[in-house]
Amino acid sequence: MGSTIYDIARKAGVSIATVSRVLNESDRVSADTRLAVLNAAESLGYHPHTSARNLARRKSDVVSAVIPMMTNLFFAEVLRGLQDRLVESDYQLIVHSARTLDEVDSQLERALNRGQSDGVLLFSSPIENGRARQLAQSGLPVVLVDSFHPDLDSVTTDNRLGGEMATQHLIDLGCKRIALVMANPKSRPSVDRRDGFLRIMKTAGLELPPDFIVSSEDPLHHGYSEISGRQAMESLFKRGKVPDGVFATSDVQALGVIRAIQDAGLRVPDDIRVIGFDDMVVSRYVGLSTLRQPRYEIGSTAIDKLMARIDQSSRPVSHTLFVPHLIERHTTTRSGAAAILGSFNEFLPGVTTAEVQADVSGNGPGKAR
Repeated sequence: MGSTIYDIARKAGVSIATVSRVLNESDRVSADTRLAVLNAAESLGYHPHTSARNLARRKSDVVSAVIPMMTNLFFAEVLRGLQDRLVESDYQLIVHSARTLDEVDSQLERALNRGQSDGVLLFSSPIENGRARQLAQSGLPVVLVDSFHPDLDSVTTDNRLGGEMATQHLIDLGCKRIALVMANPKSRPSVDRRDGFLRIMKTAGLELPPDFIVSSEDPLHHGYSEISGRQAMESLFKRGKVPDGVFATSDVQALGVIRAIQDAGLRVPDDIRVIGFDDMVVSRYVGLSTLRQPRYEIGSTAIDKLMARIDQSSRPVSHTLFVPHLIERHTTTRSGAAAILGSFNEFLPGVTTAEVQADVSGNGPGKAR
């Protein structure tokens, strides 16, 4: 068995508390005592166990991320930004994945368990009073990602503004019967995007026919899936509802919407224009108009905020709100219906390799504003 701090204390003639202070680099020890303890440790061949040392310091060198709907493609780029920044530090990341929003509390409880991590990132989860109290009582630094509470640091995109921009874009192109395909109403980003949609529809004086807002009750992905978008559009058609524009609250839903439109024998954008939200990589290949949010920057900014909060717990609460950018591509342009959509047949048959390359290079009909 290796030497312990008890052995060092006996050899140096000091208490174990003094040994602990020296090993944890406390300044509450005289230079002579520090030297005596370090000499004793060296002569005994003592090597502190990392986890034991961190426990003594009440520091784990770990940060936790609680993420619902891990399969949502939104999180891949956010996590990349987060992990790239963590590489520059001594911290490691533990991800607690909740399959549904209903599982967030149990995963959050694990992440907040004292000694398990030095700080917590909570993703895309509503912060009600009970959850806010839970976070405050933990005493741990917390940063909200893709969510908001006035008392907690946060990083998110202005989802309401994004909903307004998407809807205004369709109106500017002449759409008058605009449908909204939204994710589960428990999803805060989806609700904010819906609120933006409703505000612009009201401001424009456009009638919103009954059943033109279709939400998903999918508990696993919370509606952020191709199949939920496709089913939502099919349900509109079954009820005899044919909009001339559709705003889907995520790109992956928009892909399903387009497939349903094509299956119904209609064309995008000539018959129905479609816009999504996120700007996933695949969206560029299939020519999907969308609202781009800076997912990588969201991740890197979130970890910077958490590191700052760990370093100085008394710092003022800060909120970072990114502005989305409208990306206009084939699905809302006035021309190019024959170019729709997708070199990936499993999504949407139609676009040629040359057209995909043109769009990705920035020389095609797609443009960013």
